Amino acid sequence: MAAVINAGPSPGMGADGAKVNMAFIAAIVAVATIGGFMFGYDSGVINGTQEGLEKAFSLSKLGTGLNVGAILIGCAVGAFAAGRLADVWGRRTVMIIASLLFLVSALGTGASHTSMVFIAFRLLGGLGVGAASVLCPVYISEVTPANIRGRLSSVQQIMIITGLTGAFVANYILAHTAGSSTAPFWMGLPAWRWMFWMQTIPAGIFFFSLLSIPESPRYLVAKGKEIEAEKILSRLFGAGQGAGKVAEIRASLASDHHKPKLSDLLDPTTRKIRLIVWAGLVLAVFQQLVGINIVFYYGSVLWQSVGFTEDDSLKINILSGSLSILACLATIAVIDKIGRKPLLLVGSAGMAVTLGVLTWCFSTATTVNGALHLADNTGVIALIAANAYVVFFNLSWGPVMWVMLGEMFPNQMRGSALAVAGFAQWIANFAISVSFPSMAARSLPMTYGFYALSALVSFFLVQKLVQETRGKELEAMEG
Repeated sequence: MAAVINAGPSPGMGADGAKVNMAFIAAIVAVATIGGFMFGYDSGVINGTQEGLEKAFSLSKLGTGLNVGAILIGCAVGAFAAGRLADVWGRRTVMIIASLLFLVSALGTGASHTSMVFIAFRLLGGLGVGAASVLCPVYISEVTPANIRGRLSSVQQIMIITGLTGAFVANYILAHTAGSSTAPFWMGLPAWRWMFWMQTIPAGIFFFSLLSIPESPRYLVAKGKEIEAEKILSRLFGAGQGAGKVAEIRASLASDHHKPKLSDLLDPTTRKIRLIVWAGLVLAVFQQLVGINIVFYYGSVLWQSVGFTEDDSLKINILSGSLSILACLATIAVIDKIGRKPLLLVGSAGMAVTLGVLTWCFSTATTVNGALHLADNTGVIALIAANAYVVFFNLSWGPVMWVMLGEMFPNQMRGSALAVAGFAQWIANFAISVSFPSMAARSLPMTYGFYALSALVSFFLVQKLVQETRGKELEAMEG
């Protein structure tokens, strides 16, 4: 049995001073965040496989964008469906389904011999990624004390970046060992296929680990299973705390207790979309409009296009992933001290500046033998600016958006609001990712200029719409 620790004022103590079972909480948070790892791995594995896909399926630039971005349509559908199904079947059950989708997608994409089959399996993987993207952070927020919820929810972003970096490392090792991503590897099959098959390992670990964690107690109360919820809450927050927590959750639902539905997102008086929902949509959409996934999906292609070798480009991916993890660790250290909104503002400002520098760097590129080329000094500046941009993102919008989406909505509307925000987030991701190859072919400076402008606009939107949630219990969230 996990030990109950009587900690001091921070992590082992709840907001009311009660003992908190940190060993149990840490264990189930660790399992839930494997979903974040899979989210990152499944998203990042495509980075480094594009050359293999283009040769195997004879793809145009638009075709490459569709094969890369197909997962994102699945993500949008998966996020929307998971947010709603989680209110019907439970958070844990839907995460288990997501883990199986990861496994099937990994096997199918590696074995695909046509573009349509590949897209179909990437869509399946996208359903799993979309589900994990919204359910893992909300599950974590529903089983952790308010005073450390930000820190523990931020682990989700670390695991996303760890998954991305894990995919980059695996892709680099496979390509380096084989000679290139298209060279034959085990069983005479090209290395890029093994890049997809490698993800069956974490997918299997995620599935079996999920079988060991409990359902969200807030879901159980909403379904009338209060005895089961009380047992879980007592184990989480200490003996004698379960009944009180169940009463708090019940009270938060009592004033408007009905089956969760999409109309909960409308103000009952004006019938307009609630301001809190608009705030969630701004966070979800602008996290993508700043272009972060261009680095993760197309980083290898981008750096090769301005003169770096494939080997060096894959190394740059690993560097970016490692810096991202360090930035997320810094966020964990401060998010429950200084709050969510200040981090978002710092991130918006930092990204606007660094993306502006990248825009200038790419505007100086020349064409050599049909390919873009940056002067040596400018190439170094671009590399520094790109990694500084990644750091600013992962200090702020990377982890903070997921933290806030998991905690900012009232209990009654959380599933519906997450469904809509998650859907919007992945549609924005799809639009940015699929449009990048053709936009970059026309004008790389204008493409990055758009991302810089989006970062600047996000600064003012956060100032106006986002309310601080630091230290507030989920039952105290207002819509």
